[in-house]
Amino acid sequence: MSFAGRREITGFSNPTVKYLRSLRDKKHRKREGKFLAEGLRLLTDARECGRLPETLVMAKGRDPHALLTELEGAVEAHGGEIIETTADILTKITGKDNPQAVAGVFSEFDTSLGALDRSSAGIWMVAQALRDPGNLGTMLRTCDAIGAGGLILIDDCADPFSVEAVRASMGAIFTQQVAQADWADFVTWLRAGDGQLVAASLRDAVPYRGAPYAGPCFILVGNESRGLPEEYEAECDLRVTMPMRGRADSLNAAVAGAVLAYEVLASLD
Repeated sequence: MSFAGRREITGFSNPTVKYLRSLRDKKHRKREGKFLAEGLRLLTDARECGRLPETLVMAKGRDPHALLTELEGAVEAHGGEIIETTADILTKITGKDNPQAVAGVFSEFDTSLGALDRSSAGIWMVAQALRDPGNLGTMLRTCDAIGAGGLILIDDCADPFSVEAVRASMGAIFTQQVAQADWADFVTWLRAGDGQLVAASLRDAVPYRGAPYAGPCFILVGNESRGLPEEYEAECDLRVTMPMRGRADSLNAAVAGAVLAYEVLASLD
């Protein structure tokens, strides 16, 4: 549902409001192939990466901002739709109290493994059955920070296009490639070219500091509570261990991935 041009919406029962609100639900996102992103900084990052919202929704009475003016002009120039509405309706659309003054509707990206160019980066991150959208967004931010090629989601992961994951990515959803696949297809794709698969493990592992990393390096992180299945660890080319010197027996999945990613980055530089 998209209409080129500019219009104003003032009623909560407007069909467009219902449509935009429905994009918070995975079933409707997948059916429409669209997702929501909120906030001027995030939408500006998207524009700088060559991605513009098909629909730009703005709160009336917002403070003027040069970046928002540029964004409006770009959306209009590309035949997009601009909607002005109340702050209360924008809250209903995004599901967030005190929402930022602007949100956008984007088409979902191609998330097939075939869309990836493994030679484009020395590091890639891989998440298996990662269920928390905040962790997913954090991993995307880590990918962006280390100059990774992107994030590959294996098996039943959280939806990278959910409002929560997009918000947590702080714009990295637009700077990083994202792929989704099951384990068997990922292993087939990985072994069809260059790539070292690395995971933190206690099985036949070497210390993560100074380990023999090689690019392109695919850093595999497991589920938040269960970790990696044993057969997935067995497929890895390198298993490393991180010291745990306190009472905790593990790190948060996204944190562990970030620590390991920076060690790989230092090794490959």
